[in-house]
Amino acid sequence: MHSSPAILTPDAESPPDQPGTKPEPPKEDGARPNWLRGWMIIAAFAVVLGIILLVATRSRTPATANHTQSSSNNPGQVLRLKGTTEAVQSRAILAPLLAGQQVGTLTIIRLATAGTKIKKGDLLVEFDRQAQMRDFVDKQAEYSKLVDQVSGEQAKESAARAKDETELKTAEDNLRKAEFEMQKTEIVSRIDAEKNQENLDEAKATFDQLRETFDLKRKAAQAAIRILEIQRDRTRQTMMHAQANADLMQIHSPLDGVVVLNTIWKQGTMGEVQEGDQVRAGVPFMQVVNPSAMQVRVLANQEDFPSLQVGQTAKVRMDAYPEMVFPAKLDQVAPIGEGGDFTSRLRSFVVIVSIEGNDPKLMPDLSAAVDVDVAKQSAGAVAASSAGSISE
Repeated sequence: MHSSPAILTPDAESPPDQPGTKPEPPKEDGARPNWLRGWMIIAAFAVVLGIILLVATRSRTPATANHTQSSSNNPGQVLRLKGTTEAVQSRAILAPLLAGQQVGTLTIIRLATAGTKIKKGDLLVEFDRQAQMRDFVDKQAEYSKLVDQVSGEQAKESAARAKDETELKTAEDNLRKAEFEMQKTEIVSRIDAEKNQENLDEAKATFDQLRETFDLKRKAAQAAIRILEIQRDRTRQTMMHAQANADLMQIHSPLDGVVVLNTIWKQGTMGEVQEGDQVRAGVPFMQVVNPSAMQVRVLANQEDFPSLQVGQTAKVRMDAYPEMVFPAKLDQVAPIGEGGDFTSRLRSFVVIVSIEGNDPKLMPDLSAAVDVDVAKQSAGAVAASSAGSISE
């Protein structure tokens, strides 16, 4: 018997599943790649749209953006600045500059102590003025000597003038007499007539010579007297300079206030002057300040400067006295900044803050912190920016 060939079915052709093998996932068509591509296009379009909106928002409302950033950095809207206190009314006291003298240093013999309350006209400092007084006495003696010399020369000139005038008058009389004798020429002998002519010529020559020398003698005498007068006046001016220098050795207070001693370079060290110290002429070693009105001078950088304006309220705290807090107000704001030490691109602006009230401890040259309330200024800037956006 012939056996019929076996009919292969799909189930028969596929080998049976073996244990430990993973079934292959069914293959999908191209729907999934199209779905991912669509989401990527939508995300890119959303990113581009967000960038455009962000750029447009920043270009239209820069003040609002800046205000938001400033608010995030300084939530309390208080700007702190550092500076030093100074008196509104003060006068610097300098070592006197002496006229007509080359003086290197001046020695202090009397000095008002720091912190002393004084009145206008009270003595602040007195320097040693023995050299000026000695110079004044010497010049005074020289001046008196020159005054006597001028008087003597003037007396001599008066006597010489009287003598010359007498001689000139005598010569004139002799000339007139000779002219009168010449009128007798017709009645006298020839010899007498020639003698009269010689006498006339001699008298005329003598008179002319005396008249000419009289003017020359007067000019010479006046020149000699003028030289002595110039020396006398110069000596007198030097004497007055010496007296003025002696008066400068005493310095009186120009106003009511408190004495403040400056720290200066003296004898190789930094410090305040004392009695017996030597100070170079022209050095400001002292101040007289009126503590009734004080202010703080601060430097604001170019980033904080736009937030400041005149009239803003502030609070001043002393570093030396933390418990002391004074109300204050911005009084002056410099329109031009100062260049920095390292680069000219960084600018600092001087701001003057006036302190309301006073205290005995409130003195010049104290470090202070100024907290400026910039909330009102920032609110005004935001309101102005919003109004500009609405009008646009």
